[in-house]
Amino acid sequence: MSTKKTTADFSEETKNEVITEDNLKTEQTDEKPVTAESEEKGKKKKDKAPDKTSEELTKVQNELSAEKERYLRLLAEYDNFRKRTQKERENLYSDVQADTVTKFLPIYDNLERAIKQETCDEAYGKGIEMIMTQFKEIISKLGVEEIDAAAGTVFDPTIHNAVLHIEDENLGAGVIAEEFQKGFRLGDKILRYSVVKVAN
Repeated sequence: MSTKKTTADFSEETKNEVITEDNLKTEQTDEKPVTAESEEKGKKKKDKAPDKTSEELTKVQNELSAEKERYLRLLAEYDNFRKRTQKERENLYSDVQADTVTKFLPIYDNLERAIKQETCDEAYGKGIEMIMTQFKEIISKLGVEEIDAAAGTVFDPTIHNAVLHIEDENLGAGVIAEEFQKGFRLGDKILRYSVVKVAN
């Protein structure tokens, strides 16, 4: 075998090479040439899609935050309403209780006067004392307390009502000399002020 190539062999090889180069050229022409203009259009298309999505996302997030804010506001309003109605209910109960007890205080005063009256009938006197004891127990169970206004107690205008002032050297200024009518309180609420005589 000889390694010499004939001219015919060379021409055959060049034909093959030309054919393959032609094939390459046609393949390249089938693909559209990439220009700067087409690149920009591609970028714009890509940019438009994310912009639209991000706009929608922002819109949804804004709506969500607005709804969340509205929900929190409604929740706070409801909580305030609940607390207010609870407080009103408690105050209403306290007011009704105070009003009811206040209506019974004149009975207390009459029982107190009856006890101070001397009587020949011991059973009668004992019966009045028993009624008074029972009455005190009932109002005590309701949370009613007597206001201390005994002689020698310092006068307090927030719980005492001075109807008479006297000069008394034995008592200091602003000291209660005598209690005319017992005062009562229910918690922080004054049902009736103690009516007193005060030394100047």
